[in-house]
Amino acid sequence: MRLMFNEVNSNKLKSLLLLSFFIILIGLLGAVFGIAYGSTYMGIGVAVVASVVYSLIAFYSGDRLILGISGAKPVTKKEYPYLYNTLEGLALAAGMPTPNAYVIEDSALNAFATGRDPKNASIAVTTGLLKAMNRQELEGVVAHEMSHIKNYDVRFMMLTVVLVGVVTLLSDMLLRTFLWGGKDRKREGNQVTLVLILAGIALAVLTPLIGQLVKLAISRRREFLADANAAVLTRYPPGLAGALKKISKDPDPLVDTANKATAHLFISTPFRKKDHFLVKLFSTHPPIGERIKRLEEM
Repeated sequence: MRLMFNEVNSNKLKSLLLLSFFIILIGLLGAVFGIAYGSTYMGIGVAVVASVVYSLIAFYSGDRLILGISGAKPVTKKEYPYLYNTLEGLALAAGMPTPNAYVIEDSALNAFATGRDPKNASIAVTTGLLKAMNRQELEGVVAHEMSHIKNYDVRFMMLTVVLVGVVTLLSDMLLRTFLWGGKDRKREGNQVTLVLILAGIALAVLTPLIGQLVKLAISRRREFLADANAAVLTRYPPGLAGALKKISKDPDPLVDTANKATAHLFISTPFRKKDHFLVKLFSTHPPIGERIKRLEEM
C-alpha cells in the first residue's frame, strides 16, 4: 500500500514538472515571436495573456462544452437507478459529492469524467457499457472515473489540453511570420537574424509535436493512477480488470461523437483498434493489457 501511494506522489510531482515545461515552451515561443516583431517583451506578454484568457474560458465552461460535443445527455435516478445507486455508493465511500450522471447513446463500451472540481463534476457512460457490465464491473469503471475527479485529474487534463492548444496556435503564427516576413526586412542578410529565424522555424515545427507527446504522457500516467485508486476504493481489483477485459474485446469500440480533443478523457481509446507503431506512439492510453496485468497483481 505504501509503495502505491509513493507512486501517486511521484506521478503528481512529474505532472507538475510537465506542466512547467508547457509554460516554458509558451514563453520561448512568445520570446521568439517578439523578436520577429522587434520586441521580445511584447511577444512574451501576448503569449502569457492569450494563455491566461484561454485557460479561464476553458476552466469555467470546458466541461459543458465537452459533454455537449460528446452527445452526453443528463439522466435521472428514475431512468437509470442502477447507475445512480453505483454513483451514490462510491461517492459516499470516496467522501465526495455525487457527480452528475450522463449517458451517451452508443453501443461502444466506454465512459469518461469531466469537471473543474469534485463539486462541479460529471460522469458519462455509454448505453453499451451499461448493458455489458455486471455490478462489480460497473463499480470498477465508475470508481476509475471518480478517482480522476477526486485527484483533480479532470481539471489538470483540461488545462493541459488548453496549453497544448495555445502552444500549437503560437507555433502556427510564428511559422507563418518567418515564412512571410517579420517587421524588419532590412536585416535579412544579418547572420544573427538568420540564426534566429532558423531557430524560430525549428521551434515552431517541433513544439506542437513535443506538446502533444507531453499531453499524452500525462494522460497515460494518470490512467494507471486512476486504476490503482479505483481498486482501493472498491476494494475489489478484479471488478475493474473484468471491465477492461470486456472493453478490450469490444468489436466496435468507436464512440461516434469522440474526437482527438476528448479522446484522452475516456477510460479506453474511443477509436477503432490499430496496431502500427505511430498509432501506439500517439495513443492517449497505455496498453489495456498492461492495465489489466497491474490490477491482477494487486
